[in-house]
Amino acid sequence: MAKATLGNHLKSLRTEAGLTQADLAERVGVSRKTINTVENGVFTPSATLALQLARALGVPVEALFFLQN
Repeated sequence: MAKATLGNHLKSLRTEAGLTQADLAERVGVSRKTINTVENGVFTPSATLALQLARALGVPVEALFFLQN
């Protein structure tokens, strides 16, 4: 079975909310670079950060992150 990786809709949901990477980073207490690396799939967020990002964007975590094969 192929290992699934974590995909996300972070950039599109962030821009729909009218937020910059820096705005979102400030809301969840991380650096702008962290937001950038999550958006680009370089960094897999912890469950805590994933939930904080979803809350900050007003969406369920399942709408923000998904498994891709």
